Amino acid sequence: MPKMKTRRAAAKRFEITGNGKIRRRRAFRSHLLSDKTRKRKRHLRKKALVSKADEKRVRQALPYLKK
Repeated sequence: MPKMKTRRAAAKRFEITGNGKIRRRRAFRSHLLSDKTRKRKRHLRKKALVSKADEKRVRQALPYLKK
């Protein structure tokens, strides 16, 4: 059986931490930034962890993340 291909779009959006958790970029930081407060934009810069509900789908798209 051939190797599973990685979904390249997902590979560009997610990264794995040292503990094996998956990190993602936060939404709402691309436009209309003048309406958002400085504090809100600052917090949007930080990466967030993928929720447990979505983690299974992300791991399927990225076969090299299998635990």
